Amino acid sequence: MVLKMSDSYARFEDWEYPEIKEGELTKYNWIVQHKDKLRLGHKTDIGAFTYINAKYGVVIEDLVQIGSHCSIYSVSTIDNKKGKVILKRNCKIGSHSVVMPGVTVGENSVVGACSFVNQDVLDNQVVAGIPIRLIKTMDKL
Repeated sequence: MVLKMSDSYARFEDWEYPEIKEGELTKYNWIVQHKDKLRLGHKTDIGAFTYINAKYGVVIEDLVQIGSHCSIYSVSTIDNKKGKVILKRNCKIGSHSVVMPGVTVGENSVVGACSFVNQDVLDNQVVAGIPIRLIKTMDKL
């Protein structure tokens, strides 16, 4: 079977921008604190029970997929780190992963499930682990 790029986005055909209320679960069961500092792109897919703390800014670009039970932090009270988190177009974050303050995950990149993302991920990379390490670099899509 040959999968066309357009086929992989077919599930977004009827996508609608979700209603986001401060500190309340969306209809998809994910939650945001500091919702005014969240910039959410179109045709995103955020899994149930994901937590986003956008106090210092979180940008989620178009076509980003975030698995269930992820945590995305623009501030860490443990080590006092803070900074904008950017998830670039078409990146994918595996379930149960944690993205720390100030991190950018590049376009078309993939973060494996249960990963700790404490450094930038370049475009077209596959990373995984605690902390993340490079698994491979993909050809540009």
